[in-house]
Amino acid sequence: MIDTVLRYTMLTRSMDQTLERTANDPMTKRETEYYEENIRNIKSIEDFLEDDRIYNYAMKAMGLEDMTYAKGMMRKALKEGVSDPSSFSNQLVDTRFKEFAETFDFAAFGEAATAFDKAQTEITEKYVQQTLEATEGIENNGVRLALYFERKAPEINSAYDILADRALYEVVKTVAGIPDSMVGTDVDRQAAYINKKLKVEDFKEPEKLAKFMEKFIHLYDAINGLNTSPTIQLFAPSSFGINPDTLEQVNSIKFGG
Repeated sequence: MIDTVLRYTMLTRSMDQTLERTANDPMTKRETEYYEENIRNIKSIEDFLEDDRIYNYAMKAMGLEDMTYAKGMMRKALKEGVSDPSSFSNQLVDTRFKEFAETFDFAAFGEAATAFDKAQTEITEKYVQQTLEATEGIENNGVRLALYFERKAPEINSAYDILADRALYEVVKTVAGIPDSMVGTDVDRQAAYINKKLKVEDFKEPEKLAKFMEKFIHLYDAINGLNTSPTIQLFAPSSFGINPDTLEQVNSIKFGG
């Protein structure tokens, strides 16, 4: 397995080319072509749910592939839409459902819901990104987490956004050193801890985000013993967690500049 540092660097050095290669993968290309050719013909929620290839493609693109089986739940989210604060998707902690209902807004636009760019080009772009992340995750979940966090970082507005997303939380837990004993405890307590360890607003600044990601990928490799690169070989993990010298070297990567 290629370590996280090396693989993440290889992928992000030229992300446009990386995404292009992913889009041109035969299976990805075939599913995208089907979606592009048929999404305009979807005029209702039932049309959408009955075409498994369209539905599955959209669910994966919106990061909901793990919920593809829950058509009843998705029907409810689409029917109620997002304009009413008390609608189904607006009441869920998981914001993926609200984003899905906003993208395919049959409740507000009816037959025209799939005519907008957000339901066409934006979905295919998201599908390619999700495919890249899922593919990388098969070999190294650290790479998947890093790619996901970097993509979602500009949307993080508070520590609570992090706590509501398992993947974002996993990355921050690694960098901020959130102890296992705190996981699952009072949300306000965890939010306070995160705010003490980092500034959420820094994720919107490219240079500071890059420093944060650098720290995560080094820590991830050190914690998981992925020491194939010369950099990580300097980090000799002990039998119990991370070697103190390793932690000191990684912590020298100052998040925020």
